[in-house]
Amino acid sequence: MLTPVILSGGAGTRLWPVSREAHPKPFMMLPEGRSLLQKTLLRVAGIPGVQRVLTLTNREYFFKTKDEYTAVKAAADLAFDYVLEPCGRNTAPAIAMAALRLLEADGPEATLLVLPADHLIEDQAGFERAVQQAAHLARDGYLVTFGIQPNYPETGFGYIETGETLAADAGNGGETVACASGLAPCLVKCFVEKPDFMTATEYVACGRFLWNSGMFCFKAETFLDALREHAPEVHERALRCWEATACDSAPVELDGTHFANMPDISIDYAVMEKAARVAVVPGDFGWSDIGSWSAVSELTPPDEMGNRVAGEAVLVDSTNCYVQSDGRLVAAVGVDNLIVVDTPDALLIANRDRAQDVKKVVQELKLLDHEAYRLHRTVSRPWGTYTVLEEGRGFKMKRIVVKPGAALSLQMHHHRSEHWVVVSGTARVVNGDGEILVRTNESTYIPAGTPHRLINPGVIDLVMIEVQSGEYLGEDDIVRFDDRYGRA
Repeated sequence: MLTPVILSGGAGTRLWPVSREAHPKPFMMLPEGRSLLQKTLLRVAGIPGVQRVLTLTNREYFFKTKDEYTAVKAAADLAFDYVLEPCGRNTAPAIAMAALRLLEADGPEATLLVLPADHLIEDQAGFERAVQQAAHLARDGYLVTFGIQPNYPETGFGYIETGETLAADAGNGGETVACASGLAPCLVKCFVEKPDFMTATEYVACGRFLWNSGMFCFKAETFLDALREHAPEVHERALRCWEATACDSAPVELDGTHFANMPDISIDYAVMEKAARVAVVPGDFGWSDIGSWSAVSELTPPDEMGNRVAGEAVLVDSTNCYVQSDGRLVAAVGVDNLIVVDTPDALLIANRDRAQDVKKVVQELKLLDHEAYRLHRTVSRPWGTYTVLEEGRGFKMKRIVVKPGAALSLQMHHHRSEHWVVVSGTARVVNGDGEILVRTNESTYIPAGTPHRLINPGVIDLVMIEVQSGEYLGEDDIVRFDDRYGRA
């Protein structure tokens, strides 16, 4: 009954400009060619006995998540279940909804393995051993968290102070199961907020503290009982939300009004810091939360000058730099200790010692209402993607890619007309009362105020260029009459 619960969301503001509100950190592609979300899925697919994965994510990320999972062939035998949030409300409400879903589906023995979608783990075997130990403790009624053996004084993580050591066979009916680190699980004495450097140094030196990984394991019933005792408001509102939600649908879309009224609170504050039977399984399985560009840079081996490059770069008399480029050559001369991340529409240059402060850029962009905090130049949609190629006063050009069998909504624009030119594939176009096929190197025109729809009837991607003309070209000038993806 162990079901991995993948929490997928969060803007990852310290990883801007790659991570953005509409393309958050779990979708970030690593140098090896897989996203963090895909790596998480592969990790849980390797756990013996796992047959189903429950993913909690925002409804705006659902179709992108499905596409990411479909591309992971090694996980093809898994069953996928989804609970979709209308807005973010932190980890306690999210995990409460997951627990209610699994309790309803699997009964009292339902056990959750809660994993953020944006972590990396190098030692799969060690991770699986730690999960096995945690699952046994969870079946014995413990709320279990995973603590990571610290190897340096990190100020960006919370810490767990370990208490009394549990028996090596705790929760396992007498059969000894060693942790990945070789240490026995312990009771948690307390959780500690992110410390300053001197305090973190003391924590690492004394040996009683572990990094708080944000991963958990417990029975659904145990967690909900603890939530009722220690965060009754969260528990009560979670029940109301679940009762108001159409739970027999797939995916499960949480009731928007009730979920928006849930308190914004983490599982640590709501339950883990208050409950009595909380255990920690120590682990040393190559864990990283990829929380900054400094952490990302460690995934690329350095050259003889200490530079790390992902993409194409020429570095002259430069040392200890990380350069990541998405499609353009980056050149640097005589610089040291820099982070350079280049995307098609934004460039980040930062001192490596200030990697944690990249989130302040996002804060400034939000204050300016600049769309670069929210969107990339290429934007994912349920039907495919669009890329803004060029725009100016009164016009915008896009490259649109529609997946086989997919369709845009039946829609209309008040302020703009559109000219479509098919580059490859075949388009079926609804234009007012008519419907036509538009083939490669052919075009059609959509006047403003005309209901229209674009469909790919073929088995290959439909690629086309769209030229918009009008007095207002914002994405909110869309009136949807019908939509396959529930956006009408």
